[in-house]
Amino acid sequence: MALIVFLRGINVGGHRTFRPSMLARDLAAYDVVNVGAAGTLVVRKPVSRTKFLAELRRKLPFEAAVSFCDARDLIRLEMENPFGAEPFDQDVVRFVSILSKARRARLPFRSHFRQVRSGLYESSARESGLCSECTGAT
Repeated sequence: MALIVFLRGINVGGHRTFRPSMLARDLAAYDVVNVGAAGTLVVRKPVSRTKFLAELRRKLPFEAAVSFCDARDLIRLEMENPFGAEPFDQDVVRFVSILSKARRARLPFRSHFRQVRSGLYESSARESGLCSECTGAT
């Protein structure tokens, strides 16, 4: 099963900028695919997290917080339909956050943010099933 890698805080506001597509090319030995400019990589070749993290750190042009998740956990999250059958509202932005550090226990909620007026959002929390296997390597 593939390994999903999340690089935290890269290509944001002109800080710690680089081209993840070039990084994926440099990590071709691991059959790495880049997903967008936000630092999400898919490692398709089976490899230990420790070995891949060491190689990733050698290739990165700066220090970055790195989180890993097995692809099966993200697939399970999608299959569980975390937003349920709630109607889709144009004012609601739905997203899932991946924690960069493992928690001792599952968080019992998920938040919903709704734009009330320009620049002002409100949130509500609901029970959630989160990926318990995601881990961070800072």
